Amino acid sequence: MSIAVVFTVLPATAHEIRPTIADIEVGETAVTLSLRVTLETLIAGIDLSAVENTNDAPEAAVYDRLRALDPDALEAALREAWPRISAGFILQSGGAALSPEIAAVQIPPVGNVELPRDSLLTVTAALPEGEAGVQIGLAPQFGTFIPRQIGGGEDAYEGFLDGGELTPELPRADVLTEGWLDVFVRYIGAGFEHIIPLGLDHILFVLGLFFFATQLRPLLFQITAFTVAHTITLALAATGVVTIPASIVEPMIAASIVYVGIENTFGWGSTRGRTALVFVFGLLHGLGFASVLGDYGIASERFAVALIGFNIGVEFGQLAVIAIAFALVGWFLHATWYRKVIAIPASLIIAAIGAFWVVERTLL
Repeated sequence: MSIAVVFTVLPATAHEIRPTIADIEVGETAVTLSLRVTLETLIAGIDLSAVENTNDAPEAAVYDRLRALDPDALEAALREAWPRISAGFILQSGGAALSPEIAAVQIPPVGNVELPRDSLLTVTAALPEGEAGVQIGLAPQFGTFIPRQIGGGEDAYEGFLDGGELTPELPRADVLTEGWLDVFVRYIGAGFEHIIPLGLDHILFVLGLFFFATQLRPLLFQITAFTVAHTITLALAATGVVTIPASIVEPMIAASIVYVGIENTFGWGSTRGRTALVFVFGLLHGLGFASVLGDYGIASERFAVALIGFNIGVEFGQLAVIAIAFALVGWFLHATWYRKVIAIPASLIIAAIGAFWVVERTLL
């Protein structure tokens, strides 16, 4: 079995937490995992299920020291920590736990410490006698796991697992397959999840649109314009036609949240002008979505299906945010005091959070 982890389409910072993506191949007598992974997070013992950025982890200082080590020193640290790390690889066949061992490790030079260092870690484990297949997963502290079984063409199994979850049983010397509908449905879920609960910045942007609106129909039109716009740049960025570093995109997304909150507060613009502005901001947010979609390591044969499903999920997530906001305060939308008591204070809070993110994403 071979697992090759492919990371983000857009450049990320060294401190961002991303899913572990893996290509999987099962042999008759052994399973081999070839992971492209940021070893520093594993060695430092960071609980990836608890943070979105290594700076937020108690082990942040350890991670930064490891990031500055040369390849030989980092490999030595990996081998020393391997008894603890290997326990996080969940491999089982026929109910029996397998013992993963390091077969090889390739670590690039230090380079720019502000960018993640993706190392190639090859791990093997012998399979017991019999015909039982293999189930694979990562411990919860290793974060999200996206396994893909190779060798089966466009119908080969591809999963999206939370830490601790296992793949279905993957057969020996064969490939578990799934149809396009399974991929489509899974990426609808992934798109929705990226809004609720993971996309706080996008939630705040949509709420900013909500607190500007006085009627539901123009608001829904703006949400649709936002979706169309981010679909365009998402497709362009995820296919590599457009490449803008996350270090530029993320602060700009935060700045768009600040602008929307301020515009709400001062009552600038019109419904038509806001719709055009939302389309422009949607182009920007699509670049942010692209880094997430790239983290999922979509096979090229399924890209169109996954892209459509992901965008539908994002749209559902945005509409869910609007529905929740309307259920909470929409009843007062036409009250004379609504803007002063609800819309303006909420918009100021949204702008303040966005401003903090601008500073955090540029200076911290």
